[in-house]
Amino acid sequence: MIGDHASRLLAMAGGPGARMAIISNALDSFGLDDQLAFTRSQFDPDEYFARHGFDPSLIDLRRYTGRQEALRSMLLRHKVIWVLGGNAFLLRRAMRESGFDNIVGELLASGMVYAGWSAGACVAGNSLRAVGIMDEPEASAPGYLTDEIIWDGLALVPFAILPHYESDHPEAPLAAKAVDWAMKQQVPFRALRDGDVIIVESSGAPTLLERTG
Repeated sequence: MIGDHASRLLAMAGGPGARMAIISNALDSFGLDDQLAFTRSQFDPDEYFARHGFDPSLIDLRRYTGRQEALRSMLLRHKVIWVLGGNAFLLRRAMRESGFDNIVGELLASGMVYAGWSAGACVAGNSLRAVGIMDEPEASAPGYLTDEIIWDGLALVPFAILPHYESDHPEAPLAAKAVDWAMKQQVPFRALRDGDVIIVESSGAPTLLERTG
């Protein structure tokens, strides 16, 4: 799930024991009880990333609405920001309302690593227009100031990111439709199969590391 290049991420973060802030807001449309039940029975991100050598902690950006300086101070204690999947539009709204938008460039310049899968990868792109074919732009959840749909991404890369393409994933058919739309609209994009990784280092252009299987 972390891709086929987990060791590369750990090396970029400084090695075993690197502190990781896991942003979970793409899952906000699910109630807390449902999230806890899923964690207990299906997938525990804390356990998963600890097993891969990180020191993880879950972060809810809604706790930092209007508290950008507190968010910056907290995140600077970590080496990696990992952003979970779910709904990219809820996640994007959480990033806007907490001020994450405003500080992510500074955090990356300080040497922090931004990483994520699914929605966490989508918002790193420069646009969510094609992603709107895969996700619900109108998704809502408690704890948000508005229901505004934000169509621009963080623009950490100069193209849209479309995950789950040609993969054994329930959203693969929608990913194919999103890719088709982006091609017809001549929107710059990168389609990722599950296991593919895009790496951007300060000195170079985005590099695609393909899945190994």
